[in-house]
Amino acid sequence: MNKVGVIMGSKSDLPVMQDAIDILKDFNIDVEVDIVSAHRTPEKLFDYGKHAHTRGFAVIIAGAGGAAHLPGMIASLSPLPVIGVPVKSSNSIDGWDSVLSILQMPGGVPVATVALNGAKNAGILAAQIIGSSNPDVLDKIMDYKEALKQKVHESAKDLK
Repeated sequence: MNKVGVIMGSKSDLPVMQDAIDILKDFNIDVEVDIVSAHRTPEKLFDYGKHAHTRGFAVIIAGAGGAAHLPGMIASLSPLPVIGVPVKSSNSIDGWDSVLSILQMPGGVPVATVALNGAKNAGILAAQIIGSSNPDVLDKIMDYKEALKQKVHESAKDLK
Protein backbone atom coordinates (compact mmCIF):
# COMPACT_ATOMS: atom_id res chain seq x y z
CA MET A 1 0.00 0.00 0.00
CA ASN A 2 2.18 2.80 -1.31
CA LYS A 3 -0.51 4.85 -2.98
CA VAL A 4 -1.47 8.34 -1.84
CA GLY A 5 -4.81 9.95 -2.60
CA VAL A 6 -4.51 13.65 -3.30
CA ILE A 7 -7.90 15.32 -3.27
CA MET A 8 -8.99 18.92 -3.40
CA GLY A 9 -12.21 20.86 -3.16
CA SER A 10 -11.98 22.37 -6.65
CA LYS A 11 -9.71 22.55 -9.66
CA SER A 12 -8.60 26.01 -8.56
CA ASP A 13 -6.69 24.25 -5.73
CA LEU A 14 -4.53 22.28 -8.20
CA PRO A 15 -1.71 24.84 -8.54
CA VAL A 16 -1.07 24.50 -4.80
CA MET A 17 -1.69 20.74 -4.62
CA GLN A 18 0.63 20.10 -7.56
CA ASP A 19 3.59 20.44 -5.18
CA ALA A 20 2.41 17.36 -3.25
CA ILE A 21 1.83 15.42 -6.46
CA ASP A 22 5.28 16.31 -7.80
CA ILE A 23 7.22 15.40 -4.65
CA LEU A 24 5.37 12.08 -4.30
CA LYS A 25 6.20 11.23 -7.90
CA ASP A 26 9.84 12.15 -7.19
CA PHE A 27 9.76 9.49 -4.46
CA ASN A 28 8.17 6.99 -6.93
CA ILE A 29 4.97 6.82 -4.91
CA ASP A 30 1.76 6.18 -6.82
CA VAL A 31 -0.59 9.14 -6.67
CA GLU A 32 -4.26 9.30 -7.54
CA VAL A 33 -5.67 12.81 -7.88
CA ASP A 34 -9.34 13.77 -7.71
CA ILE A 35 -11.68 16.65 -6.98
CA VAL A 36 -13.98 15.91 -4.06
CA SER A 37 -15.98 18.88 -2.86
CA ALA A 38 -17.30 18.64 0.69
CA HIS A 39 -20.10 21.06 -0.14
CA ARG A 40 -20.92 20.36 -3.79
CA THR A 41 -20.41 16.57 -3.95
CA PRO A 42 -21.11 15.21 -0.46
CA GLU A 43 -22.08 11.77 -1.78
CA LYS A 44 -18.71 11.47 -3.55
CA LEU A 45 -16.97 12.62 -0.36
CA PHE A 46 -18.72 9.93 1.69
CA ASP A 47 -17.91 7.22 -0.85
CA TYR A 48 -14.26 8.30 -1.12
CA GLY A 49 -13.79 8.52 2.65
CA LYS A 50 -15.46 5.23 3.45
CA HIS A 51 -13.68 3.22 0.74
CA ALA A 52 -10.21 4.77 0.31
CA HIS A 53 -8.59 2.13 2.51
CA THR A 54 -10.02 -0.63 0.28
CA ARG A 55 -8.54 0.98 -2.84
CA GLY A 56 -4.89 0.62 -1.83
CA PHE A 57 -4.30 4.06 -0.35
CA ALA A 58 -1.93 4.43 2.58
CA VAL A 59 -2.44 8.17 3.15
CA ILE A 60 -4.85 10.85 1.96
CA ILE A 61 -3.78 14.44 1.36
CA ALA A 62 -6.78 16.77 1.24
CA GLY A 63 -6.47 20.41 0.25
CA ALA A 64 -9.21 22.99 0.52
CA GLY A 65 -9.73 26.71 0.77
CA GLY A 66 -12.34 28.87 2.42
CA ALA A 67 -14.40 26.92 4.95
CA ALA A 68 -12.15 23.89 4.17
CA HIS A 69 -14.30 21.06 5.48
CA LEU A 70 -12.84 18.44 3.12
CA PRO A 71 -9.87 17.22 5.22
CA GLY A 72 -11.88 16.90 8.43
CA MET A 73 -14.82 15.18 6.80
CA ILE A 74 -12.51 12.69 5.07
CA ALA A 75 -10.77 12.06 8.40
CA SER A 76 -14.13 11.44 10.06
CA LEU A 77 -14.95 8.74 7.51
CA SER A 78 -11.61 7.05 6.84
CA PRO A 79 -9.31 4.95 9.03
CA LEU A 80 -6.32 6.26 7.04
CA PRO A 81 -4.04 9.13 8.07
CA VAL A 82 -5.22 12.40 6.56
CA ILE A 83 -2.95 15.36 5.90
CA GLY A 84 -4.75 18.66 5.45
CA VAL A 85 -3.47 21.45 3.23
CA PRO A 86 -5.11 24.82 3.87
CA VAL A 87 -5.33 26.69 0.57
CA LYS A 88 -5.50 30.46 0.30
CA SER A 89 -8.33 30.78 -2.19
CA SER A 90 -10.13 33.67 -3.83
CA ASN A 91 -12.95 33.51 -1.28
CA SER A 92 -10.58 33.12 1.64
CA ILE A 93 -10.05 35.45 4.58
CA ASP A 94 -6.29 35.67 4.03
CA GLY A 95 -6.17 31.88 4.36
CA TRP A 96 -6.91 31.92 8.09
CA ASP A 97 -10.37 30.46 7.61
CA SER A 98 -8.81 27.46 5.85
CA VAL A 99 -6.03 27.06 8.40
CA LEU A 100 -8.39 27.12 11.37
CA SER A 101 -11.01 24.91 9.69
CA ILE A 102 -8.42 22.18 9.18
CA LEU A 103 -6.35 22.70 12.32
CA GLN A 104 -9.11 22.87 14.94
CA MET A 105 -10.41 19.30 14.72
CA PRO A 106 -12.30 17.75 17.63
CA GLY A 107 -10.73 15.01 19.71
CA GLY A 108 -10.90 11.64 17.95
CA VAL A 109 -10.75 13.04 14.41
CA PRO A 110 -7.11 13.97 13.79
CA VAL A 111 -5.91 15.77 10.70
CA ALA A 112 -2.18 16.41 10.34
CA THR A 113 -2.12 20.01 9.13
CA VAL A 114 0.68 21.67 7.17
CA ALA A 115 1.23 25.36 6.53
CA LEU A 116 -0.98 27.49 4.33
CA ASN A 117 -0.31 26.37 0.73
CA GLY A 118 2.17 23.84 2.16
CA ALA A 119 1.37 20.96 -0.17
CA LYS A 120 5.04 20.06 -0.68
CA ASN A 121 5.38 19.34 3.04
CA ALA A 122 2.17 17.31 2.90
CA GLY A 123 3.72 15.16 0.17
CA ILE A 124 6.92 14.72 2.17
CA LEU A 125 4.96 13.81 5.30
CA ALA A 126 2.92 11.25 3.34
CA ALA A 127 6.16 9.77 2.00
CA GLN A 128 7.57 9.60 5.52
CA ILE A 129 4.46 7.76 6.72
CA ILE A 130 4.86 5.25 3.90
CA GLY A 131 8.62 5.11 4.50
CA SER A 132 8.05 3.96 8.09
CA SER A 133 7.16 0.55 6.64
CA ASN A 134 8.77 0.67 3.18
CA PRO A 135 12.60 0.62 3.12
CA ASP A 136 12.82 1.85 -0.50
CA VAL A 137 10.78 4.97 0.26
CA LEU A 138 12.69 5.46 3.52
CA ASP A 139 15.98 5.45 1.59
CA LYS A 140 14.59 8.09 -0.79
CA ILE A 141 13.53 10.25 2.15
CA MET A 142 16.98 9.94 3.71
CA ASP A 143 18.63 10.88 0.39
CA TYR A 144 16.26 13.85 0.05
CA LYS A 145 17.14 15.11 3.53
CA GLU A 146 20.84 14.67 2.84
CA ALA A 147 20.47 16.73 -0.35
CA LEU A 148 18.76 19.49 1.68
CA LYS A 149 21.67 19.48 4.10
CA GLN A 150 24.22 19.66 1.28
CA LYS A 151 22.34 22.56 -0.29
CA VAL A 152 22.61 24.52 2.96
CA HIS A 153 26.35 23.78 3.19
CA GLU A 154 26.83 24.97 -0.40
CA SER A 155 24.84 28.13 0.29
CA ALA A 156 27.00 28.83 3.35
CA LYS A 157 30.17 28.45 1.27
CA ASP A 158 28.86 31.06 -1.17
CA LEU A 159 28.75 33.59 1.68
CA LYS A 160 32.48 33.31 2.41
